[in-house]
Amino acid sequence: MRPIMITVLLCVALSVLTVGCSDAGHSENANVTGESMTAAAAADAGHTAGVVDHTVTSIQGDTVDLAGYRGRPMLIVNTASECGFTKQYDGLQELNETYGDRGLVVIGFPSNDFGNQEPGSDREIAEFCRLNFGVTFPMMAKVHTKGPDQAPIYRTLTDETAEGIRGEIRWNFTKFLVDRDGRVVARFEPSVEPTDHEITSRIEELLAANG
Repeated sequence: MRPIMITVLLCVALSVLTVGCSDAGHSENANVTGESMTAAAAADAGHTAGVVDHTVTSIQGDTVDLAGYRGRPMLIVNTASECGFTKQYDGLQELNETYGDRGLVVIGFPSNDFGNQEPGSDREIAEFCRLNFGVTFPMMAKVHTKGPDQAPIYRTLTDETAEGIRGEIRWNFTKFLVDRDGRVVARFEPSVEPTDHEITSRIEELLAANG
């Protein structure tokens, strides 16, 4: 066989192998990431899932349709009664009193996911918040923020949001700021106090937008 023909055949064979490997890798990646990959891609494209699409349960046991808060910015926080950050309830209540009349809704979701620092019942948690911090903002029933029993709203907060916001919650008092349309626009880790300028400035921006 002529040398030039051998070269051509070798190039064709290598081309076929390269395409086959590329397709196989893409297929394997799709199977591994599954729905989370789709959610992440959608989030980065600007199609973030809406918090207001969820229905949750209040700490008193009532059904709460978060669609009722559409048009109002929200600050959603996973709370705990026996944590080093528990005193942040004071700051959250201050935000509620400062900005509640202007439209902000602070929402607490108690969780026992971190250090077993929220062991009480919903009734006990509600009483603790009322007696120790005078909490008047909405508190919801205790939920899981991660793991196989993760509450759907926390799946939205941690999986179906934009790059830089999504990711598993690391500890109690992680804060998510939600705009008037129910889109998560910022995340603040536990060490950031509720009344820190980093948070209040963003709240002011959301309240001013279409206000």
